[in-house]
Amino acid sequence: MKTAEQLQGGCLCGALRYKVSAQPFDSDYCHCSQCQKSTGAMAACWMDFKADQVTWLQGSPKEYASSDTIRRGFCQHCGTSITYRSTDYPDYYTLSIASLDDANAVAPRYHIYTGNQPDWLKIADDLPRYRQSRSEG
Repeated sequence: MKTAEQLQGGCLCGALRYKVSAQPFDSDYCHCSQCQKSTGAMAACWMDFKADQVTWLQGSPKEYASSDTIRRGFCQHCGTSITYRSTDYPDYYTLSIASLDDANAVAPRYHIYTGNQPDWLKIADDLPRYRQSRSEG
């Protein structure tokens, strides 16, 4: 496992670069329809930090309000989906695991919103699955 000081990442074109000062406190696969649309993938892989643990080394994401309280960050140059944050929880900040320089450094711990998962997508891991969010079951 990499130390927190080694966790860095960025967008496809390099206009956005970040580092984190700690390991994520949580990580997941999200199968919700908004993550599917915003990433162009059947599931997004996210890792969660306290907001003050994330430092932007270069640039900062442009944000899109995908709902009243959700802000999805992306690179305004290449379009990489890189952040997720809820205005209900301003102390937390979520980054895309795929944006890490080494995506092997963090693994998702569970699946959420599997009710949106297409029938043809077969998940072969043994991680916990929730049809909606973890709190909704």
